[in-house]
Amino acid sequence: MAKRVSTPALASKRLVAVWVCAVLAAITWLVFGQTLRHKFVTYDDPQYVYENAKVAAGVSLEGVSWAFTHTIAGNWHPLTTVSHMFDCQLYGLKPAGHHFTNVLLHTIAVILLFLVLRQMTGTLWRSAFVAALFAIHPLHVESVAWISERKDVLSAVFFILTLGAYIRYVRKPSVTSYLLVVLLFALGLMSKPMLVTVPFVLLLLDYWPLGRIRGPARAQAMAWRAAASDRWSTVSRLVTEKIPLFALAALSSVATLLAQVYGARAIEELPLAWRLNNAAISYVAYIWQMFWPARLAAFYPHPNDQLPPWQVFLAIAFLVAVSLLAIRWRKERPYIFTGWFWYVGMLVPVIGLVQAGEQARSDRYTYLPETGLYMLIVWGITDLIMPIMTRSFGTRSVATGGRPATRGSRGVRGGGPPASAEIRRDYNLFCAVIASVIIIALSWCAFVQTSYWKNSETLWNHALAVTADNDAAHNNLGYLFLQRGELDNAISHFETALKIRSRNAAGHYNFGGALIENNLANALARRGLVSEAVGHYEKAVKLRPGYGDPYLNLGTVLFQQGRIVDAIAQWQMALATQPNDAGFHTALGNAFLKGELPKDAIAEYEHAARISTQDPVPRNNLAWLLATSSDASIRDGNRAIELAKQAVRLSHGKDSNYLRTLAAAFAESGRFAEAKETARQALQAAEKRSNSTLANALQDEIALYDLGLPYHK
Repeated sequence: MAKRVSTPALASKRLVAVWVCAVLAAITWLVFGQTLRHKFVTYDDPQYVYENAKVAAGVSLEGVSWAFTHTIAGNWHPLTTVSHMFDCQLYGLKPAGHHFTNVLLHTIAVILLFLVLRQMTGTLWRSAFVAALFAIHPLHVESVAWISERKDVLSAVFFILTLGAYIRYVRKPSVTSYLLVVLLFALGLMSKPMLVTVPFVLLLLDYWPLGRIRGPARAQAMAWRAAASDRWSTVSRLVTEKIPLFALAALSSVATLLAQVYGARAIEELPLAWRLNNAAISYVAYIWQMFWPARLAAFYPHPNDQLPPWQVFLAIAFLVAVSLLAIRWRKERPYIFTGWFWYVGMLVPVIGLVQAGEQARSDRYTYLPETGLYMLIVWGITDLIMPIMTRSFGTRSVATGGRPATRGSRGVRGGGPPASAEIRRDYNLFCAVIASVIIIALSWCAFVQTSYWKNSETLWNHALAVTADNDAAHNNLGYLFLQRGELDNAISHFETALKIRSRNAAGHYNFGGALIENNLANALARRGLVSEAVGHYEKAVKLRPGYGDPYLNLGTVLFQQGRIVDAIAQWQMALATQPNDAGFHTALGNAFLKGELPKDAIAEYEHAARISTQDPVPRNNLAWLLATSSDASIRDGNRAIELAKQAVRLSHGKDSNYLRTLAAAFAESGRFAEAKETARQALQAAEKRSNSTLANALQDEIALYDLGLPYHK
């Protein structure tokens, strides 16, 4: 008869599991809780969150629809986008709330990983240690501390839930349980397409630890041919079972490739040989960083064709050797087979074979793949330690074997129960000490690494300190200084970035080069070096004719020089590059307005509003123009009220600028009581955000409304 576990024993195990979950949550927050004091960074955060009008407006049906039908930075991950919308709905643009969600999702993923591993393998402490490594490894800092990497932590939750649902399906097969697997997998793909490898991971789990593929014991009882045929039949059945999952993965892959190819900022692919060589090196570099997580950076420059052939050869030899050993030991130590190919397989979409950025590799790409290595190492080391301790203890037992047994002695038989209990106790103590030391060391390293993400300047200065020829870091620092108005520092960093690119095969990075040229030109123009700025704008458009920003900015500079016809020509070329981008039409409207062409500006704002039904910015800009223009033929108070109300509604009434516009529109229509009340609401919002400039302007406008006068520029 099967031995039943007593109720007290079962309750005790559950209590231990609860304590493990609590400890895992505690160490996660000890490392990453500091991010609640961190700021947004200039690396993707603007376009993903705080400068994205759709996201910053919060959650709405139209916004969710937009998330599912549009891409951000060439990526389609609608659930991730919607999660950012929820954050903006709850916290506005206060970074603490956005960081809180990242850490919370990571904590959930950590606990789920422990529970799912325990369910799969039946082991408590090994599963707990793997989950602890996942929780606090320094390579995971980028995925948690960077707001824009919400897609990592969100997709991890759905990935692990998919594994849990799959275990349930394997143990109690039903249509409902299978459909749950499919649903969770689809949600994961809509969080981050990197999960296309999930069907492959499930096949690995079928081998170990789920044991759905018949093992050697069964094979020995059958003829060799029959055993082989039976195994292949089982594998074929398991692959067929996952056809719907493979189909979803294929659809997601096609969508991702189309989004990147047709994205406005798609980059040129590097030569295939460069990508293959870098991929081999990256596989090994990630393993090295797992054991020695030092000198981690937000961006690693691509080596292009500068990798020494001997390094590439050794990396390939290492990968082939370990793969062959994993296959050779698949029966004796199946966790090596599953763990190794989990790592290799999950990295395939992001290893650089398909170029998705200018980086050589990224820490965030290891977030889920290295879990396979954690499993391999933890199970492998614990299996090695026990025999060593057994032999060591056995030697001590034999040394005392000639003595008579006495009460209280440590045991006299090498294989007897007392010796076995002591070995187990020593083994557990040894493992606990080693695990604690590793967790403490990694937690400290992760804590320090997380501190580098507190703001953009710290992040990119650290990247420069630990990498060489990092043009991306220089460009980001330059952009930061440009925003601050520190023009000399900005120009210096942009020029350094261009020098680095000029000697590192810059021809393969035309978009990045155009971006830096445009940024440098902006800094030079603000510095008063107009002729030099024009030269860099022209270089930018030559590098990337489809990149609209340089045309737009060059037009503005030409207009300031009095070259009206040339400026309009540049603005029209800018418009041709992104005819269906509402944000770009809004920017073009701003340029026309700055060029004292208000009617052209109105046309662009109206076009932007038609393209984007949920964008408050063009509506607000148009309403402000219709309410405050010095040209009476342009002013239209009633139309301005309608547009301003739409902008306030779309921004959930939180933006003081939009409230100010609505107040001006009321005043233009003669509704001064409403104008004063709305302006006071705007004033309170401005003072709450410590925006003294806007607060002073509003006080002056309220004084006009008290006199029964509208505000005209």
